[in-house]
Amino acid sequence: MAQPLSRSNRGIRIEKRKGENRQVSAQNSCLLPGRRSPVPSAPQPRPLCCADLDSAGVLQDSGNIDVSGGTGQMWGAMRGVGGAALLAALMAGTAIGGTMAPTVADAPMMDGFAQAVAEGVARDDGLAAFYAGRSYAPIWTTGADADRRAAFFAALDTAGAHGLPVERYDAAGLRARFATIRSERERGLLEAEMSRTWAAYAHDVSNGVLEPKKIDPGLVREIPRRDMAELIAGFAAAEAPARYLRDLAPSAPQYAQLMRARLDLAAQIAAGGWGAAVPATVLRPGESGAAVIALRDRLQAMGYLGRSASPRYDVALQKAVQQYQIDLGLKSDGIAGEATLAEINHSPEERMGAILVAMERLRWMNGIDLGARHIWVNITDFSARIVDHGKTTFETVTVVGQNQADRRTPEFSDQMEMMVINPSWSVPRSITVKEYLPMMQRNPNAAAHINLVDSRGRTVPRSAVNFAAYTAKTFPFAMRQPPSDGNALGLVKFLFPNPWNIYLHDTPSKSLFSKDVRTFSHGCVRVGKPFELAYALLAPQAPDPEAYFQRILATGQETTVRLDTPVPVHLVYFTAWPTASGRMEYRRDVYGRDAALFAALEKAGVELPVLSN
Repeated sequence: MAQPLSRSNRGIRIEKRKGENRQVSAQNSCLLPGRRSPVPSAPQPRPLCCADLDSAGVLQDSGNIDVSGGTGQMWGAMRGVGGAALLAALMAGTAIGGTMAPTVADAPMMDGFAQAVAEGVARDDGLAAFYAGRSYAPIWTTGADADRRAAFFAALDTAGAHGLPVERYDAAGLRARFATIRSERERGLLEAEMSRTWAAYAHDVSNGVLEPKKIDPGLVREIPRRDMAELIAGFAAAEAPARYLRDLAPSAPQYAQLMRARLDLAAQIAAGGWGAAVPATVLRPGESGAAVIALRDRLQAMGYLGRSASPRYDVALQKAVQQYQIDLGLKSDGIAGEATLAEINHSPEERMGAILVAMERLRWMNGIDLGARHIWVNITDFSARIVDHGKTTFETVTVVGQNQADRRTPEFSDQMEMMVINPSWSVPRSITVKEYLPMMQRNPNAAAHINLVDSRGRTVPRSAVNFAAYTAKTFPFAMRQPPSDGNALGLVKFLFPNPWNIYLHDTPSKSLFSKDVRTFSHGCVRVGKPFELAYALLAPQAPDPEAYFQRILATGQETTVRLDTPVPVHLVYFTAWPTASGRMEYRRDVYGRDAALFAALEKAGVELPVLSN
């Protein structure tokens, strides 16, 4: 597929989730009944009322509305006269009876606002800390907050472009509430609701809507959560709030490309999609007929072919099929075979789902420093790359885990620390008891190339073991294959220690690299060019990396070589990815993870564009 992510320089602190049962004190959260809030040392911006806002929640030009006086006067006046009269008085800059309208500096009525804010943010540790640290001063509900409000509502209006659940933020409802404020308590509750909505949006657009581990056990990626108190404090202090909001989203260029691809595909869906599916299992150059016309029409709609009315599978159509096959990671022979037609017949809605899921996955990685040099392993693309300063400098095909619950390759990031040349293979316990023990119970000499070892690491003769006497739970031996050309790990493995015991390695089973779908391993990643990968990794620390590697290899001895500088490794799962030119590449959802993720996104409220009638 296309170039991996460019390096992100935004260092993000990992935030551990705190328990929901947080003990709240009167000093830093909700004010207890009867307790007064701190009295501001300087006059604060006056609160908004409905006369100050238009339907979008944006401050209107209502003339000289600077006011002074007691808050008790204003709300006492509201209780004594109709709301309309009070609004008219506020618009004129005076209170009922001709006196000046009050400010919010009056301490007694600040209690109601602060109490409401504290109650409204009490369940969010970050927001509670933020407001407590500023004595519950508002950031949304005064006349001075107009630019901040406008920037946030504009961001909510474009949330759909990010593939976010728009209804979750209820922008229309928030706007409407600004036009109905009648008390300091109502203003405080709205202040809190605005911040809760802001926190939800900031969370979703920066680090994703979903919690990966709740969707699939193979989604073990740790998300670099941001500290909400720091995040909203930065927003409150930002001179350019709109820019601050834009910067919450991933900075990777592929994210912006995916947003454009989503927009383009939405337009195609609205215009009727890509037409009828191709009614064939295979089409070859030189053929003609209705199925060829359907193939031509569909590739034209996708942008692979110019306009033509030819019913023949001509050279132009063959080249279009080849380009499509390249973009889909298929054998590019120009023949529309079963696999090619299956991909061509995917609906635009299905491709849209892949784009939305890819955007979510990029949000999960937002804030991770990929590394100036890193290894990018895309499970669905069956490929591994070394990326130096945003450019691919090495690439190889791979084999990944089988599509079984305990063998799917997980998604995570780590640091490659070493390689082992002439590795032995310590057979995982699960493989020993699930695969080899039944074989040895039938035939004690099965898998004779793998040694039986006891708890002290000593080789045990098979003739001394009654395999039938053991079960998977009671089998006391381990299995180990010594270094050799036929070793299951080949002649080199690349380690980035992790809880799942996943690594990259060579393999004696070279024929599997010629398959289109390469899901054959127990979970680790087999690489097609292991020696070349080793040379590339050793280049920064060895004058002649190839000679250095071959010299160790020739000894036949198991040797660990540590990398002077560990290299970040990112195991990812993208079925939709943009090329440098902006064209989209798609891959098979080999583990069904994208389908599960998209279903979860839909459940959360993310919507697909509607196909036009």
